[in-house]
Amino acid sequence: MAGFTVQQVSKIYDGDVPTVTLKDINLTVQDGEFLCILGPSGCGKSTLLELLAGLQAPTEGEILLEGEQLKGPNRKSGVVFQDPSLYPWRTVEQNVGIGLEIAGVDKAERKSRVDRYLQMVGLQGFGEKYPHQLSGGMRQRAGIARALAGHPEVLLMDEPFGAVDHLTRLQLQNDLLQIWEEEKKTVVFVTHDVSEAVYLGDRVVLLSPRPGRIHRIFGIPQPRPRKRDDVGLLKLQNNIYSAIYDVKTEEDLEFTI
Repeated sequence: MAGFTVQQVSKIYDGDVPTVTLKDINLTVQDGEFLCILGPSGCGKSTLLELLAGLQAPTEGEILLEGEQLKGPNRKSGVVFQDPSLYPWRTVEQNVGIGLEIAGVDKAERKSRVDRYLQMVGLQGFGEKYPHQLSGGMRQRAGIARALAGHPEVLLMDEPFGAVDHLTRLQLQNDLLQIWEEEKKTVVFVTHDVSEAVYLGDRVVLLSPRPGRIHRIFGIPQPRPRKRDDVGLLKLQNNIYSAIYDVKTEEDLEFTI
């Protein structure tokens, strides 16, 4: 298992007018925790995830993974983006196994891992299909399987269900929770959907508008498995909305229930 320590992290993009995207982020992500990062468009939540993945470096501060400074991408983390970006000329099983292939994992082991995770995400029997033959939800499942196949200790997810229809999104949320409970991984999940955050997360980190700062952190004490109509969850949603309105004008809000 692995956890993060984020210490005084800021991210500034250079330009004619430098853009401060994140400012003074201090955060600890515990081993095995399901942490949701919530915030309006442009607040830096995706940038924060990319910093945790080592895809970008902070302008100020540092990020520790398992107590060691993060200096770039590493095999301890698997990343899932909103667009699964599957190679159209490769079958589903070839897409899922591409990281293992690059890493030199032998064919038998590669096949075993790919089959395991295709089954875990509900795509058994679809390994020989091509991405264009799958629905959007199925392609996203393949993207999750690809991230899991490398046996990462941390799963970093950037609005992975944002492009699918509502019913598919609800099912994918339940599937992800089942995978998390089976695999016992640390998950950092970026979303702009309040109900999604409180349903999935152990904690919800609310970022302010740009420059993104940690406005509040909400613990979600409701036991699992959770019910979407749980009165406690609905109350938490309302509390988060109240916090959002503390720092955001109504016409700029882009959150959904």
